[in-house]
Amino acid sequence: MDSDDKLRELIQQSIDPQRFREHHWEGTFWDYLRLVQEKPAVARNAFQRIYDMIIHFGTERYTYLRQDYVRYKFFSDPIDDGADAIYGLDSALMSLVDFFRSAAHAYGTERRILLLHGPVGSSKSTIARLLKKGLEYYSKIDEGAVYTFTWKLPPDKEGAEHTAGCPMHEEPLMLIPTRVRDKIMGELNANLPEGKQIRVTGELDPFCRRMFEDLLLDYDGDWSKVMDHVTVRRLILSEKDRRGIGTFQPKDEKNQDSTELTGDINYRKIAEYGTDSDPRAFNFDGELNIANRGLIEFIEVLKLDVAFLYDLLGASQEHVIKPKKFAQTDIDEVIIGHTNEPEYKKLQSNELMEAFRDRTMKIDVPYNTRLEDEIKIYEKDFNSDRIRGIHIAPHTIETAAMWAILTRLEEPKKAGLSLVQKLKLYNGKSIPNFTEDSVRELREEARREGLQGISPRYIQDKISNSLVSDQALQEKCINPFMVMNELESGLDHHSLINDEETKKRYKELLGMVREEYEDILKGEVQRAISADEDAIRRLCSNYIDNVRAYTQHEKVRNKYTGRDEEPDERLMRSIEEKIDIPDSRKDDFRQEIMNYIGALALDNKKFDYTTNARLHKALELKLFEDQRDTIKLKNVVSGVVDDETQAKIDVVKQRLIKHFGYNETSATDVLNYVASIFARGDAKEEE
Repeated sequence: MDSDDKLRELIQQSIDPQRFREHHWEGTFWDYLRLVQEKPAVARNAFQRIYDMIIHFGTERYTYLRQDYVRYKFFSDPIDDGADAIYGLDSALMSLVDFFRSAAHAYGTERRILLLHGPVGSSKSTIARLLKKGLEYYSKIDEGAVYTFTWKLPPDKEGAEHTAGCPMHEEPLMLIPTRVRDKIMGELNANLPEGKQIRVTGELDPFCRRMFEDLLLDYDGDWSKVMDHVTVRRLILSEKDRRGIGTFQPKDEKNQDSTELTGDINYRKIAEYGTDSDPRAFNFDGELNIANRGLIEFIEVLKLDVAFLYDLLGASQEHVIKPKKFAQTDIDEVIIGHTNEPEYKKLQSNELMEAFRDRTMKIDVPYNTRLEDEIKIYEKDFNSDRIRGIHIAPHTIETAAMWAILTRLEEPKKAGLSLVQKLKLYNGKSIPNFTEDSVRELREEARREGLQGISPRYIQDKISNSLVSDQALQEKCINPFMVMNELESGLDHHSLINDEETKKRYKELLGMVREEYEDILKGEVQRAISADEDAIRRLCSNYIDNVRAYTQHEKVRNKYTGRDEEPDERLMRSIEEKIDIPDSRKDDFRQEIMNYIGALALDNKKFDYTTNARLHKALELKLFEDQRDTIKLKNVVSGVVDDETQAKIDVVKQRLIKHFGYNETSATDVLNYVASIFARGDAKEEE
């Protein structure tokens, strides 16, 4: 098989003829009526369809700070493997889904404009993009099938047959005369639950109304014969093909024209039909027209000209639009807009916009305030699969995300609580004297957290800058300090930060992040140095033997001399002090350890130091202290290292690479940096 045949076969295998036939299904009106009886969901309105689309992907329930949350899997973007995934905004997304749930039941929100409000870069556009993407995908699968119709026109003078599609992709059930529609809907809805019932309201658009009336005249009022001219077909919603999904973006006021929303006259056809008020001489292709049956997104909706906002009043409240030269036309679509804080404040202060404010349902979309969720945003773009050839050192993304979160938090009012500790509490870390209830109080007293601070876009830009810097290209590696330097230097040119006080505060927050990063590095190097499990196990065994003898008022057999000796108080205290056990509580702690070992023994389980986090940490710190001098970290800074010390350093470096995710360059940098920290500390002690 030559390469052309192979490529042709690969393409052919990716095409599903059966799926193509399903997407291009056509049938009579009666075929569709039977289909509605079998699957009533095909006749859902736009709000019901979006709600069902979100629920289709499933949910997860969890509890955070004693509050129940629902995570809707749709917002993790399963359609594109997480390309537009949204992290950490479950509360806002729950409010969003509640809006659609209420609208699906016709409880009133279906008559509102959905307004996503929040700071720049807080995922407002991503939410709108996801909803549009989801609708397109959902309309392609059986559960989300949508149908519309075309007209088979009578033969022309030459005998040629033509068809004309419904320009607004309307629901075929709208062809049922309004005087009998309620009775038909009653039959179809007889066994359907609330929220799933079919609701068909309104009249056909002017073009279809003209087609219907002309055919009705031709057949002397015989409605069933008119239906013989109707072909129902499957409708695949598509933004690119302008079917059921629209987007409108404000332009310069001089270039804004309301016909972009509601369509315009087709001047070439006026000569054919004789008047500009004939719907056949009108293009029903405005964004509100083509978005019928689906969704329209208004980008920066509050920057629209006032004339456009008036169009939205009727579109939202009455579900009608007013094309030029025609009567009000019914629509079935979700209107979603998004705006930033400054524009929304203008709306609130403008008394002339009271009617518009009354027709909007605002949902706040804040920045993340949980560190782990913020990290996921950047890991989506900066990971080993996407960034090849340049190593991203551990904690690089974490420190950048930490700074971003700190800029969004308000200073805690509780005494003794730092901003970094508040960040850790929000991220689920336990801190003495703080319960879940107190963390909830912290959140409740800072209502504007997440509505201000640094945007994720700024962080992404600075990480990108670091990746293409000369240092990164030479060393094939970036580290937290490189990114933090980029973050700091960029503040002087940040277009949204004008006052020096804010810049100063943000730089101080970077200083906090650097201190926190130093502590992380010291901890990792300490664990790498003390990662000799055999040595820790021996130290633990020695400690337990002494504690057992101490609590039982016995002596310890010295395995070297064979003599019985008093328990080694110096050894026990040197370990206990590492986890801040005061001398006054040493007896309680030792008894606690023995009780723990005894409880395990009753269950036929053997004690392992790794199961007791506090003791494990104390043993590591003690071993690090014992081994630190043998490695002579101070000498690493001076560069004077003997072969024996170098061998030990190489072992530590390999542990950093194997267990903590460093590469050769970043592990060397970390060891040098931590060595310099300890060297500074030793110098201070000598002074």
